[in-house]
Amino acid sequence: MLEVIQDLPEGVVGVEAKGKVEDGDYRDILVPAIEAAREQHGKVRFLYVIGDDYDGYTLGAAWDDMKLGVRHPASYERIAIVTDKDWMRHSITVFGWMIPGDVRVFGTGELADAREWVSA
Repeated sequence: MLEVIQDLPEGVVGVEAKGKVEDGDYRDILVPAIEAAREQHGKVRFLYVIGDDYDGYTLGAAWDDMKLGVRHPASYERIAIVTDKDWMRHSITVFGWMIPGDVRVFGTGELADAREWVSA
C-alpha cells in the first residue's frame, strides 16, 4: 500500500510504500496527487520512501508505475528515493537514466536530507 507523506511543501508529492503495492494504490492515491501537483505547479518533485516492510508490487502496480513515468516525463523535476534495499538502490543506479528528472537515492537514515533536497 502507499501512504501519503504529510507536511511537504507545495509541489512536492511524497508517498511511503508499505507491504504490497497494488494498482489501486496508484489509481486512488499516487496518480491523483502527481496530476494535481503537475497542474498546479507545472513541475513535480517526488519523495518516495520504501521502508523495510515493503513487499513488492503487484503486476498491475508495476504497469501503472511505468505508465506514470512516461505520461508526462518532462513534468518531473526532482525525485528522491529513500530506501536501504540494495536491489532497489542498484536498480536505480543502472536504470536511473530512464527515470525522468533529477534522481537521487538516500538511505532510510537520510530521510531528512531527502526531504530537504527534493523540496529545495
